Amino acid sequence: MDPLEIAVVVAYVAVLLVLSLYGSHRYVMAYLYYRHKYKLPTPQGRFQALPRVTIQLPIFNEMYVVERLVEAVCKIAYPRDLLEIQVLDDSIDETREIARRCVERWREQGIDIAYIHRTNRQGFKAGALENGLKLAKGEFVAVFDADFVPEPDFLEKTVHFFTDPGIGMVQVRWEHLNRSYSALTQAQSIFLDGHFVIEHTARNRSGCFFNFNGTAGVWRRETIASAGGWQHDTLTEDLDLSYRAQLAGWRFVFLPQVVAPAEIPVEMNAFKSQQHRWAKGSIQTALKLLPRIFASDLPFQVKKEAFFHLTANFAYLLMIPLAVLMPISVIVRVSHGWFEVLLLDIPFFAAATLSVCSFYVASQREIGASRWQQLKYLPFLMALGIGLSVNNARAVVEALLGHQTGFTRTPKLGVRKAGEPVAKKRYKAAITWQPVVELSLAIYMTYGILFVIDRGVYYSLPFLFLFQAGYGYVGLKSLLEGTRDLWARLGLMQAQPDVEPGA
Repeated sequence: MDPLEIAVVVAYVAVLLVLSLYGSHRYVMAYLYYRHKYKLPTPQGRFQALPRVTIQLPIFNEMYVVERLVEAVCKIAYPRDLLEIQVLDDSIDETREIARRCVERWREQGIDIAYIHRTNRQGFKAGALENGLKLAKGEFVAVFDADFVPEPDFLEKTVHFFTDPGIGMVQVRWEHLNRSYSALTQAQSIFLDGHFVIEHTARNRSGCFFNFNGTAGVWRRETIASAGGWQHDTLTEDLDLSYRAQLAGWRFVFLPQVVAPAEIPVEMNAFKSQQHRWAKGSIQTALKLLPRIFASDLPFQVKKEAFFHLTANFAYLLMIPLAVLMPISVIVRVSHGWFEVLLLDIPFFAAATLSVCSFYVASQREIGASRWQQLKYLPFLMALGIGLSVNNARAVVEALLGHQTGFTRTPKLGVRKAGEPVAKKRYKAAITWQPVVELSLAIYMTYGILFVIDRGVYYSLPFLFLFQAGYGYVGLKSLLEGTRDLWARLGLMQAQPDVEPGA
């Protein structure tokens, strides 16, 4: 082998090694989950006199879901003289009038609810929460995003944990209103179940840091202030504040048995926009806080888990070179008769892929899904995770380069059942160049598939098929949605009557 061929194989194995390390960490999460599964959190006591609570509802252009949100929050069972609701509206469309009228209706029914509208989006969601906090009357602050529909007993099941003066935040598990809408929403639901059911429980009950998820949680107001308040130098203000609060000595509680239903994106481009924000924000938070974490006197286990948690999205950055190197590596080794060396891939792929399968199967089993439900989406889940790598790798690179972008909201369309129309909905994710790259990688993987079939190296086919299917599905679906939305926008523009400039 010449030096270039050796370099290709070495680089390929190195990438696989790092990815298998991150993949194997899921085994650690599963182990910690089952080890601490029955360590159920219970409140230290119950308030004799209930505290005042403020519920903040940050919204931006949420015309399809804002009334549903406000109605659900106003029906939360809590003494009316101790409950305050803030609708923090930064909208620039009809949502303003819809939300204002909705607030007035509920205020007339005796609800202490305020409509707070900002004329700028400084700090985006973090800025809205910070602004609302200046006016809030509550000792404790709950937050719900626009796509949530909290249960009436939400506060009854969470607030009493604050009888322990060391508890700074209580987070509940997300449930999914439109889980069965499509294969895409099914896959997203499984992704989120793994995060909440396994990861959150494992981290919280083993004494490691975990995070408030931006919604469906309650904060002690003192905790927010002592940790430095809401800051907007990352795209994940929730993750940032969570780690700062725990560094300051506050303890958090996760309640997997308490759920808050929410809508998840039904369109690929909206899903990718959300994933991009989460991936970029997590790396920004890692760059900001990992030095403080490593310099602290926290136990090694806590530091190690914080590292894996905050840097997990680096794996997506490595998926791109893996995709490029995989067919080349196979060609190089086969051309030199190194069929046996190809077998070294199997342990790496087992660590990087089988761990993911077992992780998500465990999460579905824990929420009571049937055996068929646990297994049938696994290939699609794996392919979708691979297909997202271009999108999330871009997010990681932007974070590493310090490229600042605004907070891009995830469009909420208020749909639950399959067949509900979305094409005519106003809110759409931005159209990007990414589908071209994703489809190019799918075509490239097709060449690798044809090569290994020709050479009879059939064991490589499942991995190549996953990469081809993942990039092909994500790229094609994104492109079709973008084309549809572009034509819809052009049609809308043509339908507008001509007006004088400045009219």
